[in-house]
Amino acid sequence: MATLASTLEDDVRALGKGDARICIAILDGPTDLSHPCFAGAKITELTSLIECGDLNGPATQHGTHVSSIIFGQPSTLINGIAPSCRGLSIPIFSDEMHNDKLSCSQLDLARAILLAVEGGANIINISGGQLTNSEEPEPFLAQAINICARHNILIVAAAGNDGCECIHIPAASPSVLSVGAMDHDGRPLASSNWGPAYQRQGLLALGANIPGAMPGGGITRRSGTSFAAPIVSGVAALLASRQVQSGQTLDPHGIRAFLLKGAEPCIGGTEENCRQFLSGRLNVKRAINLMETRGTSMSETSRSSLTRDIIPESGQTVDESITFGAKHSSAQSTPADCDLRVSSVAAPIKNLVGQVIMSDCGCGGGDKCTCGGGDTCTCGGGTKPKTPQLVYALGKIGYDLISEARRDSFVQAPQGPANPFDQTQMLAYLNSNPSDAQSIIWTLNLDATPIYAIQPMGPWATDGYARLREFLHGQLNEGVEIVSIPGVIGGSVRLQSGQVVPVIIPALRGMYSWATKPLVSHILGEAPKAADALRAYNEQAVGLSDFLNRVYYDLRNLGVTAEERALNYSATNAIQIRDVIIATTQQELDLDDIKVKRSPVCRPESDCYDIEMGFYSPDNMNKANRIFRFAVDVSDIIPVTIDSVRSWTKRV
Repeated sequence: MATLASTLEDDVRALGKGDARICIAILDGPTDLSHPCFAGAKITELTSLIECGDLNGPATQHGTHVSSIIFGQPSTLINGIAPSCRGLSIPIFSDEMHNDKLSCSQLDLARAILLAVEGGANIINISGGQLTNSEEPEPFLAQAINICARHNILIVAAAGNDGCECIHIPAASPSVLSVGAMDHDGRPLASSNWGPAYQRQGLLALGANIPGAMPGGGITRRSGTSFAAPIVSGVAALLASRQVQSGQTLDPHGIRAFLLKGAEPCIGGTEENCRQFLSGRLNVKRAINLMETRGTSMSETSRSSLTRDIIPESGQTVDESITFGAKHSSAQSTPADCDLRVSSVAAPIKNLVGQVIMSDCGCGGGDKCTCGGGDTCTCGGGTKPKTPQLVYALGKIGYDLISEARRDSFVQAPQGPANPFDQTQMLAYLNSNPSDAQSIIWTLNLDATPIYAIQPMGPWATDGYARLREFLHGQLNEGVEIVSIPGVIGGSVRLQSGQVVPVIIPALRGMYSWATKPLVSHILGEAPKAADALRAYNEQAVGLSDFLNRVYYDLRNLGVTAEERALNYSATNAIQIRDVIIATTQQELDLDDIKVKRSPVCRPESDCYDIEMGFYSPDNMNKANRIFRFAVDVSDIIPVTIDSVRSWTKRV
């Protein structure tokens, strides 16, 4: 008699091998792409903050296993679910331990998601998460997830393996498809998490004894939600392939809705046991039928009303999973088992230290499971992008001393600062010894968080360091609030705190600093003395300040994606919106929202985005909104404005 697992496999194989127009990003440990199962796979390795470690390390084992579930090529040891689709491999987990866990921060996860967006991903698989009380991720991660939702990019994430009614981030974020684990008979694994959020947006997939590639060659079997998630990602990719091959509109979030609506619900179990089935078990045929009978996409209303009853628990145990949070309980785990997690400042539950961790259940699903492999790491075999990663970031300047030894070297220098962490003392020393500006790590910070290191290079490096000293002086003495740092990513550096940040090699001609008030004065000119004119001037100043503050503080970002770079440049080159602010203040309109969208018209070999600002009348809400739009070309390191500002009215 056929098991549920064999039936699902037949249904999946009937969908074909996928289409190269569909791209799946794997955010996990490094992948050993030299494994024979990846021969011929269309996988691109993107540079992240993680370097290849020990081939036998748990992060590489986990990443290789997860990737092979999707991309293992036909007629090899691992026959993947969607071997003909394109892949992006973006490592977020390394073998370095923090509190006995393999982990990454929510900020690093956000960076990787944005890299996947820029790389053209349609589906992003995250076999990890952080155990948390809240469904809300940290701001940068929330923003990255929202960008995916706006671009119709589907994030599939493991539900976690704590064996409790508890949630993980990002799996519990509303637009994500969360995946729990079941055995081959369709019974939830005892360690697979459940909860109200997962009942709305989660389903069960096979997660017990899932075969996958082992670094250095060979295969192994592992259990947990980490290995259920790529099965769902692969199925989603096959359904997306079906859409594009039939000439339909690609709609990954519509596929998410079909998968949830088509999930096989819990029948006959108690309410408590049924909760462990989330919205139900993966049912490929039902999802296909929904696609065929309802069209290729569902309305937002249909997508949001997908909660179901749930099925009874089976008592099955799993080994371990990759989660963002604490190490999950597992009856079969050993000290050698690995967890990957993501850090967060959100209030933790249990004994979390605030990290995103893996969601697998250890080394496997059998009694004789081992984590063997080869002796060398060859994280190669895929193609690497040749184009450097552009960035246009806004923030404040800071610095880091890397180590206690570096700190002491400044203290012991002739006329060195008594306290190198005192910015005033350090700046005075650097002004007297400008060559030592290269001996500290300059950082770009948002609030108190370093998001980049800045390292001027080339023949104008001395001028770059002088500009950084100038920025720090402005922040300390002249009220400078924001600096702009355009450039390219050129590696990474570890700060004294242990945090790893990307290094920006800056473009000097795009480095600016400013304070909002003097910038407004520069753009609008000197304030008039006449009372009526002064009142209009002040209103214009408030409007311009409102726009700048919205970009700096409400819409702040990492400056990685093309739309983020366009938005940040529009604030840097604020003089271009001077006429917009004057016109809207004359009409007594207030800023409503700022949108960035790809421009339908662009110069050849360029990448253009429209900045669209909406204004409304606070005194007459029935009045049509006024829309202003201008285009920014972000194809080069320094973006440029193209064409003039256009405006029109729009009924909301």
